[in-house]
Amino acid sequence: MTVPSLAQRLVDHVQHLLGGGPFLHPGGWTHMGAVICDVSFQPRCNYEATLRPRLLQLQTSWPDARTVRGFQGRLAAEDLAIAMKFNHAQKVATAHAITDLLAANGVDTRDDLHTWLDQQANRAALRTVKGVGPKSVDYIGNLIGRSQVAIDVHLRSFAADAGVPDLRYEQLRTLYEEAAAMLGHDRGGLEHAVWRHKSGAA
Repeated sequence: MTVPSLAQRLVDHVQHLLGGGPFLHPGGWTHMGAVICDVSFQPRCNYEATLRPRLLQLQTSWPDARTVRGFQGRLAAEDLAIAMKFNHAQKVATAHAITDLLAANGVDTRDDLHTWLDQQANRAALRTVKGVGPKSVDYIGNLIGRSQVAIDVHLRSFAADAGVPDLRYEQLRTLYEEAAAMLGHDRGGLEHAVWRHKSGAA
């Protein structure tokens, strides 16, 4: 089956279940500590009930972590597991490693990261961090307003419900991007609408 016909299946499923939109991009965070913790802690986590409230609290309790350097300073002085109330050694280690990588590359603000992600080599560098896969790289882009499609279990399930066969990550991402173009919607907005529908956050 051709990509356009598979994309049409997604389009039809979106229109049937989610209507005609518009689907707005959520915008993400401007606090870099929240960006890094979001992408590090969100796998296999109930986002709305567990993670989002802790990210909001982190912004209040660590206002100086709005920049990567500020967040790095906090990490050197305090225990992130305690600050996030999230005792998961690997996720804490991922947050530390992303922070160190960004700081080493001169990335300090949301705008810095937005520009830095333009380069394929930089996205590849993020992939070298343990716990960071292709979905995480696309997801961190969404958290800083780049409007990308980050394929997770919810987007895979939605596509399967639409009759789309199991595809590799990059293929399914391209299919969602094509569907967004056919619908005239923002890619990140469509992704978020599908995620909210399947996760029960809507």
